[in-house]
Amino acid sequence: MSKNVFVGAISGTSVDGIDLAILKIGEIATPINILATRTAPLSSELQATLLALGQPGQDNIDELGGADAALGDAVGHAVNTLLADEGIGNDQVAAIGCHGQTIRHRPEGVSPFTLQIGDPNRVVEITGITTIADFRRRDMAAGGEAAPLVPPFHNALFRDASETRVVLNIGGIANVTVLPSDTTENIRGFDTGPGGALLDAWIYRHKQTSYDAFGAWGASGKVHRTLLNDLLKDEYLGKAPPKSTGREHYNLAWLEPNLKRHNVAVEDTQATLTEFTAQTIATALATWVSNCQRILVCGGGRHNTHLLERLRSLTPHPVETTDEHGIDGDGLEAAAFAWLAHQTLNALPGNDPSVTGARGYRILGGIYQP
Repeated sequence: MSKNVFVGAISGTSVDGIDLAILKIGEIATPINILATRTAPLSSELQATLLALGQPGQDNIDELGGADAALGDAVGHAVNTLLADEGIGNDQVAAIGCHGQTIRHRPEGVSPFTLQIGDPNRVVEITGITTIADFRRRDMAAGGEAAPLVPPFHNALFRDASETRVVLNIGGIANVTVLPSDTTENIRGFDTGPGGALLDAWIYRHKQTSYDAFGAWGASGKVHRTLLNDLLKDEYLGKAPPKSTGREHYNLAWLEPNLKRHNVAVEDTQATLTEFTAQTIATALATWVSNCQRILVCGGGRHNTHLLERLRSLTPHPVETTDEHGIDGDGLEAAAFAWLAHQTLNALPGNDPSVTGARGYRILGGIYQP
């Protein structure tokens, strides 16, 4: 009997832990069934190293190699713990889709590249389970952005012939999947700009906490309109899809030249960054998405109630969470990489050229066997 259980693991752009999901694929009544999700913590040392490696100028090769090994170990142990807690034997799992941590994403230039770490060899050694990794580089080799990769999975879960939907994932970077009601139309997707990356970095600098719980600090400040207008001049925002970005662009080093031109209180800066995030999402939808009728929000940013309130005020469409539609918004991206592992193991494409701009459909990732 063929195995139909897959595990996904990803440390996303927020670097707030290892998101895990167990997926069962293939039942006729429920072709995709998310059995369990969890976020496993990262050690403070590894988290700090991963954050540093994601910033240009802080990329030491020895630290990169050590973090690659340490993250692979952490993923392997986290998968073992999750499976044991759920009463699923490792021998029942067909494959692990290990995305790891993106430390650099450069889709433009003479030699575009994208780099994820989290050694899959170590995941295999610890779990004894076939592991699939390095999902992004094949799409980029075929001329694509290599991101976002989650839209085909969103399509399988959320497409509805009665309405055009947008799935909005707010992680460190915000990205959207456009699901037209007309099933003959291609899906689309792109990164709108920052999600929580700037908000998290700013609150950590001033309050030594990793995120703005419910957006309360941002809500306590006032939006500095001149600073906001300067931020909105960023060239990436006006670029047409397909497009993708990351922490190597949206970070405090990017923000600071703008701050130097203004005298802004720290809480007002957080309020302005929240508004910037909300406006860039809303403007991207208004500019490049027609006939949207509903927005479904997933990712850690959906817990920022102030951000969602601002988004609701800026768009005419209902803004709901995927949780309201029966899907845990924290584990959705990890579940997508479990699904991508299924695609790879079955020699099926994982990308969508209408999203990434690649020259065609491609089988993604490398397979590491026990």
